[in-house]
Amino acid sequence: MDQNRSELADFLSARRARLTPSDVGLKGELARRRVPGLRREELAQLAGVSVDYYTRLEQGRSRSASVDVLDALATALQLDDAERAHLHQLGRPQPATRLRRARPQHVHPATLDLLDRLDQVCSPAFILGRRLDVLAHNRLAGALITEFRRLPAPQRNQARFVFLDPHARELYADWRQVAVDTVAMLRHDAGRYPDDPRLSALIGELSIHSAEFRTWWSRHDVQRRTTGAKSYHHPVVGELTVQYQALNPSGDEDQVLIVYTTEPGSASDNALRLLANWHERAVGPVTTESPNSREASR
Repeated sequence: MDQNRSELADFLSARRARLTPSDVGLKGELARRRVPGLRREELAQLAGVSVDYYTRLEQGRSRSASVDVLDALATALQLDDAERAHLHQLGRPQPATRLRRARPQHVHPATLDLLDRLDQVCSPAFILGRRLDVLAHNRLAGALITEFRRLPAPQRNQARFVFLDPHARELYADWRQVAVDTVAMLRHDAGRYPDDPRLSALIGELSIHSAEFRTWWSRHDVQRRTTGAKSYHHPVVGELTVQYQALNPSGDEDQVLIVYTTEPGSASDNALRLLANWHERAVGPVTTESPNSREASR
């Protein structure tokens, strides 16, 4: 079984197991089965496909499926938008697009200037690329999270930080949720670029060194970066909560600008301002390979 068919099969199986009979109106069925989750024949009926055809998909014996079938399966499985897109990526792969997009990533100078401007209003901000690589960040993001620019380029990665840096477990007030979300975002990238050798190496490294990563990776959860809140327990300024928003700078789907904001005058806002002042006094110039003290290409 090739990698793409295996991923499609595993994703379908995981999502089918997540649905209970009561989720689809089979309220009296749960007591008559050994394990929760829909049976293959039940899901096939909901999606309007034959049991044999669905079984071949879930067993990895079919290479791809039509758009209509994938849409029907997504509806039957009650997938959200990110999961639906992921299913289509697995069920109808486009190798030529993946190869074209696998070129080294560059952060546009205008985006780097925007990071500096966000520093001036006490908004931590950073750019994530493929594989959750940290392509760039402003000074306040480095002070709040970690100074990725001081790390060797291969280690500038959000997933590596969350799972392999002990500081992350102390920094995030809800480390478990951050870690689960990180795995789901990495799984989203894996669906778009299943043949990326650096992504495969990263997943292998995290799987070897983190039992938690292995467990959550096997769940096949998928998530896009959008909006939300995140709480920190910072060693310098203590507790604070930020609101975040994810944007695509310059229309690049492979780069995400994450901007943190706080309610003006709130305790969290005051904490960020205190952190900015502390960082300006305590930390000297950041040394990197690039002449403008920012790594702009990965």
